[in-house]
Amino acid sequence: MFDQYRIQIDYKPRQQQFLNALLALGTGVLTLIYPNFLYLIAAGYLVALGLLFMAFRLPSVLSAIPIVTGVIIFIFPELIPITFAAFLGLFGFLLLFGFQFSIVGVLTLIIAALILMNPDSVAYLIATFLLVYAVSNLIRFYRNWKKSGPSTGDQVSIQ
Repeated sequence: MFDQYRIQIDYKPRQQQFLNALLALGTGVLTLIYPNFLYLIAAGYLVALGLLFMAFRLPSVLSAIPIVTGVIIFIFPELIPITFAAFLGLFGFLLLFGFQFSIVGVLTLIIAALILMNPDSVAYLIATFLLVYAVSNLIRFYRNWKKSGPSTGDQVSIQ
């Protein structure tokens, strides 16, 4: 007896990259406009980033890290410099080694070190990271879009 199986995976890295860039851009602008509400903005961004990772079915560890960091910031707002610097350090190493995105990875590690060295400027350093990250994602999105055309996503089929 012959059974035919078909597995279809819709992987849409462009949509994830674009939504991630818009989320970072909006959060960076909000952080610059309202630096006094940093704990709400940063925690909301991290929780939204984790939910975005979950929506695009990234590994659960990658989805849990920003959510846990956001919840810690919500509960203990005075720990923003340490918590966000730890997140940026981990994220920087992930960008540097995991995704081969070295320039933004090094910049992320530098911003994490600057946050630890100067916690009074944490709002502006977080805004800087978010804006650099958003612009780099938008540039990468545009390059990929120009190179391969405006399709909606990649599909992988196994039959």
